[in-house]
Amino acid sequence: MDQDKQIDTLNSLLETTIDSVKGYRNSAEELSSERLRQVFEQNAQNRGEVVERLRDEVRRLGGDPADSGSAMGQVHHVWEDLKGAITGHDNEAIVKQTEAAEDYLKTQYEDALKKLDGDARQVVEQCYQKVRQGHDEISSLKHSMEAHS
Repeated sequence: MDQDKQIDTLNSLLETTIDSVKGYRNSAEELSSERLRQVFEQNAQNRGEVVERLRDEVRRLGGDPADSGSAMGQVHHVWEDLKGAITGHDNEAIVKQTEAAEDYLKTQYEDALKKLDGDARQVVEQCYQKVRQGHDEISSLKHSMEAHS
């Protein structure tokens, strides 16, 4: 894959990961459970580290890293806020919505790994491991909440 395409792929991941950071932070504010709030804030911090790693790789390749989320992500956050207002900021609803977003993000990383090569692929593989941990944690929370309701 040529360098420009690698930069484009990385920037696309970067935008989606920035959306993830924002999503976790926004959701943490709406959660009534302190334990869940801590999990979401920790995931936001971990995603922030992934964002910085991706930005570094874009710069290393000679590109300008994306500095905001995707346009689609912006719309998604507005919808999330509306849904939160309707559901009364229910913890289980927030976790379910977050898991759906995590599934999407995980797929974006898996698709990027199929396209990238060399050092960029190695960087994304390392980032993917962190993304996958967050995904699995939220998925586990969702299943645990469903089992108790």
